[in-house]
Amino acid sequence: MALFGKPKYTIVRVKKKEIPEGLWTKCEDCSETLYNKTLEENFRVCPKCNYHFGLTAYERMNLLFDKDTFVEFDKDMVSADPLDFKGPKTYKEKLKQDQEATGLKDAVVSGEGKINGIRAVIAVTDSRFIMGSMGSVVGEKITRAIEFATKSKLPVIIVSGSGGGARMYEGMFSLMQMAKTCGALSYHRKAGLLYVSVLTNPTMAGIMASFAGVGDIIMAEPKALIGFTGPRVIEQTIRQKLPVGFQRSEFLLEHGLIDMIVHRKNMKENLSRLLDYFG
Repeated sequence: MALFGKPKYTIVRVKKKEIPEGLWTKCEDCSETLYNKTLEENFRVCPKCNYHFGLTAYERMNLLFDKDTFVEFDKDMVSADPLDFKGPKTYKEKLKQDQEATGLKDAVVSGEGKINGIRAVIAVTDSRFIMGSMGSVVGEKITRAIEFATKSKLPVIIVSGSGGGARMYEGMFSLMQMAKTCGALSYHRKAGLLYVSVLTNPTMAGIMASFAGVGDIIMAEPKALIGFTGPRVIEQTIRQKLPVGFQRSEFLLEHGLIDMIVHRKNMKENLSRLLDYFG
């Protein structure tokens, strides 16, 4: 029997401190939990596995161009709906939804600026807008940017990040942009001017089969998925297992499709060297 009776306990309930949302991001490749500030300081690249997260078009511009030198072209150009496309959502509804979500009018931003003091024309596709697919506006803006560069005797850089290829909502109007952009690049090349194609994750389908695949120099970010049809579709079609890393930057560099793989933090420096060398 206890000398002093039963001991008395006091239950103290400690309220858990809530962690604010938006502080952490899970790596899509290695599943590491990353502090967002650290991720931003590392150019949105996972410090553990080197996975390159996607960037918006304007984030890409800020990364590549000297401060306050970028001048945008054709900012307010918007797509029509030539087929009056209807599905679970109409094309007009899809355009409005992505315009509100991204702040963009369409899936590409184009313009001119300076990279370490060297003038260049650039176009960057944004995968947040209908998967960065190419419709009439994307094709027209890229073509106008190339024609401006040809007239002004400037190099062209196109940064591609499209999992959508040619935009089905516009049918043949979309497919003809493949030929139009390549035609403009042909005149640019005949003028003796440089075109650098930068491939990011993913660059697929009609984008890869047109302007993204015809650069004088083709560089890619590490581990980017690059090709025409996705690997799962290819495996189902040929009924064979594909090699490890098939359609990734490293595999394509080894097999000669691209010229170099460049880490994001070194992209501006590498581009400025190429622009300076080819003058």
